[in-house]
Amino acid sequence: MEIKNKKANFDYEIIDTYECGIVLKGTEIKSIRGGMANIKDSYAIIKGGELFLLNMHISHYEKGNIHNHDETRTRKLLMHRKEINKLSNQVEREGLTLVPLKVYFKKNLVKVLIGLAKGKKTYDKRAAIKEQDIKRQADKELKDFTKKY
Repeated sequence: MEIKNKKANFDYEIIDTYECGIVLKGTEIKSIRGGMANIKDSYAIIKGGELFLLNMHISHYEKGNIHNHDETRTRKLLMHRKEINKLSNQVEREGLTLVPLKVYFKKNLVKVLIGLAKGKKTYDKRAAIKEQDIKRQADKELKDFTKKY
């Protein structure tokens, strides 16, 4: 099961990516296995030398009891200290943002792919839409051409 942030590549220019672990509760893991999570509006911050993920929405586990989790709580991300310090310097100096790109399982552990990103301007977004339309049109014409022959 993979949960992707489709808007991240549209809204941001991804400079570098990092894989990190995440601290979760049991009901959260079960909800993620069922695909009941959303990282569209989430982002990561560095506070006190630690990395945290904010606004990640994980729905309540339907078979959970009174100890079910809070849906949008702040979750700690697990990375090496050197990597966190490197990210902290880049975020502070260059004004970059940490955006979650993907949440996935790797050997029964939940991993989060964090992207070091720079926000796109409106004209960059328009250029991206134009490129997508051109690619879509070319693919359609190629498909029609191969059907004829």
